[in-house]
Amino acid sequence: MRLLITVLLTAFCTLAMAQEFTAGALRVDQPWSRALPPNAPAGAAYFVIQNSGTDADTLVSLSTPVADKAELHTHVMNGEVMKMQKVESVEVPAGGDAIFAPGGNHVMLFGLKKPLVAGESFPLTLVFQNAGAVDVEVKIEQDAPTPAAEHMDH
Repeated sequence: MRLLITVLLTAFCTLAMAQEFTAGALRVDQPWSRALPPNAPAGAAYFVIQNSGTDADTLVSLSTPVADKAELHTHVMNGEVMKMQKVESVEVPAGGDAIFAPGGNHVMLFGLKKPLVAGESFPLTLVFQNAGAVDVEVKIEQDAPTPAAEHMDH
């Protein structure tokens, strides 16, 4: 009986600590940012948005208290040079994913108010055209988390 209670308490605590970041049919998975030197003026955030619904949605804005400004960006080829470019929105297709990863779509954080230190985290609010706002907690990693790379094959 004592073992059963211990197992149930452990399972409950594990579930209570798991964080779900959802808005309507959208789920934001693995929000992360790379640790940077203390004097870095800008950083980036990455994640995967999964849409289990039958209608597309659009990420239209974001904000965070750790930076003066947060913008949606992507990388584009300009001749033979890869350049970062601001975009106004990112569509999340019905039944599909929008992937934010190094070298592709990402969130730029300008005017960092504090260093991005490995092991810490910060809040980020994503605002969708249809689903509304969802608050996520971005984990600061020394390197890219391994599971995020799985989504890059899609």
